Amino acid sequence: MKFVRYGEPGQEKPGMIDNEGRLRDLSGVVPDLAGPILGKLPSVDPEGLPLVEGEPRLGPPVGNIGKLVAIGLNYTDHAAEMNMELPTHPVVFMKATSSIIGAYDTVRMPRGSEETDWEVELGVVIGKPVKYVTEAEALDHVAGYCIVNDVSERHFQAKMSGQWTKGKSCDTFGPVGPWLVTPDEVGDPQNLDLSLEVNGERMQTGNTATMNFTVAQIIAHLSEVMSLQPGDVIATGTPPGVGMGMTPPRYLKDGDVMDLEISRLGRQRLSVTRDQ
Repeated sequence: MKFVRYGEPGQEKPGMIDNEGRLRDLSGVVPDLAGPILGKLPSVDPEGLPLVEGEPRLGPPVGNIGKLVAIGLNYTDHAAEMNMELPTHPVVFMKATSSIIGAYDTVRMPRGSEETDWEVELGVVIGKPVKYVTEAEALDHVAGYCIVNDVSERHFQAKMSGQWTKGKSCDTFGPVGPWLVTPDEVGDPQNLDLSLEVNGERMQTGNTATMNFTVAQIIAHLSEVMSLQPGDVIATGTPPGVGMGMTPPRYLKDGDVMDLEISRLGRQRLSVTRDQ
């Protein structure tokens, strides 16, 4: 099943996508797609739900996200393009929840940014509380999967002293969605194609099979150092083709458009502008 949240920022309602790609209203069944509801998503036939007219904005498909946890250097081919060794444990950093926007919203480069970069990533949404979980049981705690764009300001990230958080947490730097797709519809999370284009030019092409740490390994590792709660989202790393890895490096400009796609998880289209 494909779940969504639609409406203006801060006023989103829960919805579902039916077999013909139409938006259906789920607000008569659940108040929101957030918290404990994610541990037992409603099993309903979207064809029986009210049809939503028009083309409302699609917001993040998960409400009240508590943590947006990201994994760095998690694709073997991406580490190679960055001339960096593969880590022996997952590289973990956080993106501020104030960075989260919808899949068709506008990414705003902060003042002074000259090195804003793109990163298409598989997002994992936690449905049940997780602590000290085994790798074998880790996927039982997943509510579903989505697309995350780990937008990054490389100068802020690498040259302004401190941790990566500075370059990862700018407002609008965490597009999530458009859909939350349940595990039964996604299948094997280690066999999903990912791609990203800028202005119609293919930049990133990859498959989750080349992850250094699998989704299950990531969840198990994180559960050893922090509890994960329903609604937490994990961005699991990016394949090769980021702007920083090009010769010379290439970064986003005012007016650019990013198109992201992951198998069975839909598409994002994000316009880029600059904060004044």
